[in-house]
Amino acid sequence: MIEDGRPIFEQVAELLERQILDGSLAEETQVPSTNELAAYHRINPATAAKGINALVADEILYKKRGIGMFVSTGARDKLRTRRRDEFQRQYVEPLLAQAERLGIDQEHLIVLIKEGNRP
Repeated sequence: MIEDGRPIFEQVAELLERQILDGSLAEETQVPSTNELAAYHRINPATAAKGINALVADEILYKKRGIGMFVSTGARDKLRTRRRDEFQRQYVEPLLAQAERLGIDQEHLIVLIKEGNRP
């Protein structure tokens, strides 16, 4: 996980987001502490805390004073919505623009996408 060139705190946040999306961290469950994340990934606890705090700022996690951080109710849906929007901007819009430049209409594009999914 901690190696792709992006800031480490972003990778920590991404890891927790993936776990929320895949259901391994359910809503209202406690997430690993900053010290647990730091020890497991061999990173500075302040870096792990920065990743967690980014998710708190996005209201994906919340703090129970004296207990720890927990996954917010609705976090999974919020992440899915955000990821779908990012997918639209990053992949779908450029695909449609390129298809238009190449003279590929929507029906043909759908055929091409379906053919790309052949086993």
